[in-house]
Amino acid sequence: MSERIWVQITSGRGPAECQLAVAKLADVLEKEARKAGLACEVLDIVEGRERATALSALLSLEGEDAHAFAVRSRGSVLWICPSPIRPGHKRKNWFVGVEVLAPPETSTNTLRIADVVFEAMRASGPGGQHVNKTESAVRATHKPTDLVATAREERSQAMNKKLALARLSAMLADGVEAAKADAERDRWAQHDAL
Repeated sequence: MSERIWVQITSGRGPAECQLAVAKLADVLEKEARKAGLACEVLDIVEGRERATALSALLSLEGEDAHAFAVRSRGSVLWICPSPIRPGHKRKNWFVGVEVLAPPETSTNTLRIADVVFEAMRASGPGGQHVNKTESAVRATHKPTDLVATAREERSQAMNKKLALARLSAMLADGVEAAKADAERDRWAQHDAL
C-alpha cells in the first residue's frame, strides 16, 4: 500500500552549523528515500544565513512503507562534523529536529480548507526585532470540531500555515482512531452484557 508522508527538518534556534546540518540531512534523506524506492520531493526550504544552509526543510515521501522510513529519523538528530563556518571551533556535535507529519489532504477524516479559520500572530521567544515586527506564527481552527493547531517555528507564514494544517489533520486522524477504538470497546462490552 502506497503511503504519503511529510518530513520536517528544523535547526530550531541553533547556530549556522545546525542550519548546515539541516541542508545536509535533507540531502541524505532524499538520497536514502530514493534508494529505498520512495518518491521524494522537496516541498519547501527556508534558506539559512550562510551559503548552503537551511533553517528548515519540508520533504514529501511517497511509496511503500514511507511512514516506517520517515519514523526512523524522528526526534533529535545528532550531526557530527567540525565547523566549516567557524574553523577551529571546538564543538563538533550539532542537533536538528525531525518531525513526521501527515499531509492535510491524505487524512482519513478529510480536512476541508473551507472549514479552517487561520489567524496570524506574532511568534514568541528569541529572535530580536524580527519577532516583534512580523506575524509569522499561524493558528488554525477547525470550525466543525473546534480543534486548534499552531505553528510558529518557521519564519515564513506560508510554511507555518502548512505545518498547522498538517498538525490539524493529524489531530483529526487521531480523533477518528479514538472513535474507532471506542466503538470497538463498546462492541466487546456487549459480550460482557450477555
